[in-house]
Amino acid sequence: MNHPVSLYAASKKANELMAHTYSHLYGLPATGLRFFTVYGTWGRPDMAPMLFAKAILAGDPIKVFNHGKMQRDFTYIDDIVEGVLRCCDKPATANTEFDPLQPDPATAAAPHRVFNNGNSQPTELLRFIEVMEQALGKAAIKDFQPMQPGDVVATAADTQALEDWVGFRPSTSIEFGVGCFASWYRNFYGV
Repeated sequence: MNHPVSLYAASKKANELMAHTYSHLYGLPATGLRFFTVYGTWGRPDMAPMLFAKAILAGDPIKVFNHGKMQRDFTYIDDIVEGVLRCCDKPATANTEFDPLQPDPATAAAPHRVFNNGNSQPTELLRFIEVMEQALGKAAIKDFQPMQPGDVVATAADTQALEDWVGFRPSTSIEFGVGCFASWYRNFYGV
């Protein structure tokens, strides 16, 4: 993340740096959480899982970028919420042994922490679509597209620091999570 390839990624890094600086200057505990491809109930309507479900059920094509050969660390919303709540219950503290010559990216001399909150199980996009097709009971019409500028081939969360800090590691399988999402989607939208 030290070399962002998109403005989106750069904005996330800038936010972490501003939070650290504020924490350093004023001693305010700050915890940054990096979410990895969140999906589930009440999802954003502009994100792939919601777009896919809507299109699949309507019989419309879905755009599959990089011909589906990208991997994402799909993380079910319940795991995200659990990680957030646990971090709220344990605010960041300064690392009194912080060594600026050999920095640990998860700690700081200020009361500031940054944790990855993701499933740590990268899944190929085509596999995610396959699981969604199974959960919805309908095949997707796939419109294979090239890679989008600024996108990355794979994301994967290393959650060891989160697990060490709050004793939690996201673990919901995509089969279970997508099944819950599909059931909610059908019920909520009446389809």
